[in-house]
Amino acid sequence: MPQIRALRRVASLLTTPLSPEDFLGLVNPLSSTRQLRGVVTRVTRETPESTTIHFRPGKGWNAHEAGQWARIGVEIDGVRQWRSYSLSAAAGHDPAITVTAIGVVSTALARHTTVGDVLFLDTPQGDFTLPEHPRPLLMLTAGSGLTPVMSMIRTLVPRRPDADVVLVHSARTREDALFHDELLELADQFPGLVVKHWYTREGAAPAGAGEAHGRRLDLETTTDLESLCPDWRDRAAYACGPADFLDAATALWERDGADAEHAGLTIERFAPVLLPGTGGEGGLVTFEKSDKEFDAPGDVTLLDAGEECGVVMPSGCRMGICRSCLTPLVAGKVRDLRTGEVHGEEGDLIQTCINAAAGPVHLDI
Repeated sequence: MPQIRALRRVASLLTTPLSPEDFLGLVNPLSSTRQLRGVVTRVTRETPESTTIHFRPGKGWNAHEAGQWARIGVEIDGVRQWRSYSLSAAAGHDPAITVTAIGVVSTALARHTTVGDVLFLDTPQGDFTLPEHPRPLLMLTAGSGLTPVMSMIRTLVPRRPDADVVLVHSARTREDALFHDELLELADQFPGLVVKHWYTREGAAPAGAGEAHGRRLDLETTTDLESLCPDWRDRAAYACGPADFLDAATALWERDGADAEHAGLTIERFAPVLLPGTGGEGGLVTFEKSDKEFDAPGDVTLLDAGEECGVVMPSGCRMGICRSCLTPLVAGKVRDLRTGEVHGEEGDLIQTCINAAAGPVHLDI
């Protein structure tokens, strides 16, 4: 309306160079139109090292699908740091992330987040999501790889009477197993969910619990899967966990799994797939604006090299997907650790999370 537009013009004159929205953001951080934010509404300790952080996002957030991830920003010592985290809440609910205290950013989130804190957000992404049509599912997870699958289970099982899900989750001990009690309660409540815990440390479960195996889940052969889920070949499988766990699962399905059209395996990785032997010679990396140098081996990413010598490096997914780490190349060549390709021209934007030095490199950061 004309009157409202006139009032906004007057407000802009009085607040220049800031906008009225900037001042509103001081009162309500979710009102910012410049940066999507969320306010922490609940913090739940899951294990001694893992914490679930629930938050209410501001305008501009797209409702997440079960299994997706989002970039989360947090201020540490006055510097905004970004990392990517799977969303563990059910679709249709306010989002939550479950963070394990590994690394500076994740440790700060897991141990120091309190209700009322403000998180910086990017919109949900990822295609590790539930199939369009209902079918028997096998969820194969290890460690924090359970987080996106937990979102799927919380979404699917309570809402679909015809759900048929077998979860096999590997953890070191009962105390390290994320969502342990909730999963067992869901399995008791809904017959369409079967939960199998596998503990890798001897004596990791009470005597007689039938869960302590004292070794890793063997995916080199079919023996363990045959025991835990005899019809595993007939199920659409989802796997998430450490790289070696996923590599073994991928090899197993390629060798002994059913036809991909019949079942198949969908995986979610938290790190890029690097081609063995692509490291090359490395080189001296100069961070021009930071006035720092680092003699980087050929298998160390430029992102890790910068963080190692104290440069505040932009980053997000850290696996070559979100492109948040793009940094201008001033001089030199870099090697893509996924393919071994050497590339780079002056002025190119380099993904520092998947590229390493191929000789001396200068970056504009």
